[in-house]
Amino acid sequence: MKFLYYPGCTLSTTAKRLDRGARLCAEILGFELEEAADWQCCGAVFPANADTYAPKLAAVRVLAQAAAKNCALLTLCSACFHVMKQVNFQMKNDPEMRAAVRKYDEALEYNGEATVLHYTQLLRDYIGFDAIKEKVKLPMKGRKIGAYYGCLLLRPAEVMAFDDPENPTIFEDLIRIFGAEAVTYPMRNECCGGYRALKDSEQGAKLTQRVVDSAVSCGAEMLVTACPLCAYQLEAVQANGLEIVYFTELLARVLDVDIDG
Repeated sequence: MKFLYYPGCTLSTTAKRLDRGARLCAEILGFELEEAADWQCCGAVFPANADTYAPKLAAVRVLAQAAAKNCALLTLCSACFHVMKQVNFQMKNDPEMRAAVRKYDEALEYNGEATVLHYTQLLRDYIGFDAIKEKVKLPMKGRKIGAYYGCLLLRPAEVMAFDDPENPTIFEDLIRIFGAEAVTYPMRNECCGGYRALKDSEQGAKLTQRVVDSAVSCGAEMLVTACPLCAYQLEAVQANGLEIVYFTELLARVLDVDIDG
């Protein structure tokens, strides 16, 4: 199986471990990641203004690559997944958006044909959690791990189609495959405050602290996330001794894959 892989800019800088774990585990699990050619930053935030087209062109070009290769577009970063899904939905359903894009680039004949996948969806729907469980060499028995979804993976639910926005389970199911106890806590699908912190760092930190306190109060000793911004916020708080890791780091750990070598 081959997937067109869009790493995004953060995965080559502060989130290298998220990227490296994904690439190395793909080899173990038997699928191929072909990095998209000449990709640019997704923009990190989907422009809510319907008339803002230029910032979406980078996403459209990558989506068009996937459609031309007849393979799904795979992402890791929550923000990248959010932008790609939103832009793809708009290109499929908004004729004005398609017309505007072609004014910028006449060669972009794209109508939303691509499938956008998050890496966790690939693991569940293409590889299968049971198949992954059979490959686990170092189960994390006795560990209590909380999944932190944040907001970008889940909303708007009708566009993202990732999981139930109020009661998601995909990360918890993966944690159980790793042999650990999945800790469910109230704030796991609430915003970390990362974007708020850009304008008001104190208020952003308060929102992050609410997430940490919620997890710790329910017994979590580790939080796993897919979002580099969330990881940054959670690590900045560093409260109550919580370990913050990317889900691909844990996947590599249980498969006995060295991502530090």
